[in-house]
Amino acid sequence: MNIKKARGLLGLAGAVAGAVGAFSGFRNARAKNDKLLLANAIASIAVAVTGAALAVRALRKDELA
Repeated sequence: MNIKKARGLLGLAGAVAGAVGAFSGFRNARAKNDKLLLANAIASIAVAVTGAALAVRALRKDELA
């Protein structure tokens, strides 16, 4: 396994961990009916999705090269 592939896999793992935390925050915000926490959770979910997409793209580029 080369360095680029390992970096992509670590990025994907980080995005998954971030998504788990974001969904936990989302459930907590809905339970408390707190709009500010809900906005923060939604933004965190967007960050996790973007991170996962970037990691997948990096892995695909590595396979094509």
